[in-house]
Amino acid sequence: MAMDLAAITIIQIVNLIASLALLSIGLAVIFGMMRVINLAHGEFLMLGAYAVLVPTQAGVPLWISMFIIAPLFVGIVGVIIERLIIRHLYGRMMDTLLATWGLSLLIVGAMTMIFGNTMEGISTPFGSFTIGSLADSQYKFFTIGITAVVLLAAYVVLKYTRFGLIARATMQNSDQASVLGVSPPAVYTLTFGIGAALAGLAGAILAPISGVLPTMGAAYIAKAFITVIGGGEAILTGTAAASVFFGAINQTTTFFTSSVVGEVALLVAAIILLRLLPQGITGRFFRRGL
Repeated sequence: MAMDLAAITIIQIVNLIASLALLSIGLAVIFGMMRVINLAHGEFLMLGAYAVLVPTQAGVPLWISMFIIAPLFVGIVGVIIERLIIRHLYGRMMDTLLATWGLSLLIVGAMTMIFGNTMEGISTPFGSFTIGSLADSQYKFFTIGITAVVLLAAYVVLKYTRFGLIARATMQNSDQASVLGVSPPAVYTLTFGIGAALAGLAGAILAPISGVLPTMGAAYIAKAFITVIGGGEAILTGTAAASVFFGAINQTTTFFTSSVVGEVALLVAAIILLRLLPQGITGRFFRRGL
């Protein structure tokens, strides 16, 4: 019985780590590469959840809604927002913060007017598994696997593709990249769109677990920012390392106490981490990580 409980607990810890990484990776791309504080990140997650809910209710297969419609829709929304709003605010961090905060309120208000303030659910596509006398959802393994694929794909794109090289070069020195024939505005637009699409994918994958509600983004935005800032400058390595650190603390504390105490433990851990490591985990460790 003790071994069964330990196995289930380990799976839950790994699942929470994966969930943190998944909901943070889109923000890590936008904030880590572009230095844009996107307070509408939670609303991008929410839009991704609705982009699964609505087509699924209309009869579209869940997997098409989750892996194609949701990231594509939110990515297009991100491109539009970058071109209309964010593009004019680069280098003005406080203005960007206020603009994205106002945008988040606008999106929540619009979605509440359309769908109401009631939670809707999406059926979890997998059944449960058992370890001894204990049972849990197989969807946890799906979340863990998708997160690993997303992180690996992001690493390959940023490290080994021409776009990844151009994007990283543009973020480091846009003037020099422009001299070499690169269009920084186009790179910014595409990067912001990719970050938004990743947020939409995360919202789509988490929707069957959390339910879908116009205000659901508020539950994720703080965790995402804590994870990204705690990770430091390295986008992928930092996000992964911070997800492991905060996820393990959160879920372990929750197991021994309650979910509320687990959330408090995560916040306390973030404060201590940033006090000891102001540059984040990758500011001290994994400095060569991407």
